[in-house]
Amino acid sequence: MATSRDYYEVLGVAKGASEAEIKSAYRKMALQYHPDRNKEAGTTEKFKEINAAYEVLGNEQKRKKYDEFGHAGVSGGPAGGQGWNPFGGQGPFSYTYTNRSGGGFEDIFGGASDPFDIFESFFGGASPSRQAPRKTQYQLKIDFLDAVNGITKNIVHQGKQYSLKIPAGAGEGTRIRYQDFDVTVSVSPHKLFKREGVDVIVDHEISFSNAALGGDAVVPTLDGDLKLKIKAGTQPNDLIRLTGKGIHHLNSTRRGDLYIRFIIKVPTKLSREQKELLKELDAA
Repeated sequence: MATSRDYYEVLGVAKGASEAEIKSAYRKMALQYHPDRNKEAGTTEKFKEINAAYEVLGNEQKRKKYDEFGHAGVSGGPAGGQGWNPFGGQGPFSYTYTNRSGGGFEDIFGGASDPFDIFESFFGGASPSRQAPRKTQYQLKIDFLDAVNGITKNIVHQGKQYSLKIPAGAGEGTRIRYQDFDVTVSVSPHKLFKREGVDVIVDHEISFSNAALGGDAVVPTLDGDLKLKIKAGTQPNDLIRLTGKGIHHLNSTRRGDLYIRFIIKVPTKLSREQKELLKELDAA
């Protein structure tokens, strides 16, 4: 759900709030406005707004982008594409995400070992996850660009080979569920591309003169090299946003954005003439 309200205002916390304060505020509001507990008009939309705010503020990298760019910086949407579905999706498997560390589901409800345990708070029943036998868990490590573009891998389970299709946009912690086993994807980092959700950041170095005077630069993207115009007066860490050039949302044709961040190379050795020219420039 898109919202124009400030995410800190939605959760009722200050901009400098700690991770623990944000988590506590979200837990309190999620329990208060969950549609299964609160039947007042507008509760469902309020609950979606709260979840959208925590999706950003509860993620360190997304929060930094939100603090710097506002809603525009996180407009790519949740990393999980269509979101977590505890009852599975269409076809033989579905996709879900664990927490940022990749070590299991994030405990935001105080002591729950996985998201199903919140059912006990709402309905007073046993967690559905406890009724099912424990499945075999596999971890599959793939390259960054294979995760971006999608790839098919083979895996052997109990003597039978399975052809495993990794969808475009898979990320660290993406889980592929079969009836008898689950596979969690681990993605190797890339030397150039840094992933943040469905967005990608590329640091690109340009010369001091190119930054000051402007010119052309050839920058790497997920779709190959791209020639860009550098505007005169470019400053260190200036960003160019390429809309729709990032990573695919899972099960969607939509893509996030790619950000080119300019790193300006300052010369360490200058001739006497160059030094004089810079002094004249500084005095102008």
